[in-house]
Amino acid sequence: MNTRRLPIPALRWATAATLAAGGYIHAQLYVDEYRFIHIIGPLFLLQAGASFALAALLLLGTPPLMLRAAAAGVALGALGGFAASRTVGVFGFTERGLQPAPQAVLSLLAETGTLLLLAIWHMSVATQRRAARLPVRPPIRNRAATGTPPD
Repeated sequence: MNTRRLPIPALRWATAATLAAGGYIHAQLYVDEYRFIHIIGPLFLLQAGASFALAALLLLGTPPLMLRAAAAGVALGALGGFAASRTVGVFGFTERGLQPAPQAVLSLLAETGTLLLLAIWHMSVATQRRAARLPVRPPIRNRAATGTPPD
């Protein structure tokens, strides 16, 4: 068994979990408070639905790059909306600090975690592909025994 492939399923599951967690937080906020806020409420519902759908698709198997990019887009969109709602406002809606508590902090952690895991996943896939293309050379200490000249 190739041990280089072991992290990919773990990264896939962890990414799906953080993405679903962010979706759950937005769904909870929609039901509890935000469904009555014009435009913002439906955006929270859209973010939750997209997060759940992408998390499910991630769990089906190793997804193509476009699916992972879509997951990153959803996480970035949530973080962008969070930042905008605390600075310039979003469709006239503003909030202050880390309110509502604790959902704001949990959402920040989930969305940031999703992006971090996706970045690690991307680097892992790139490293595996690069390693698959490189020729296998004997270790330096064994080159003398095989007659391979040093570099």
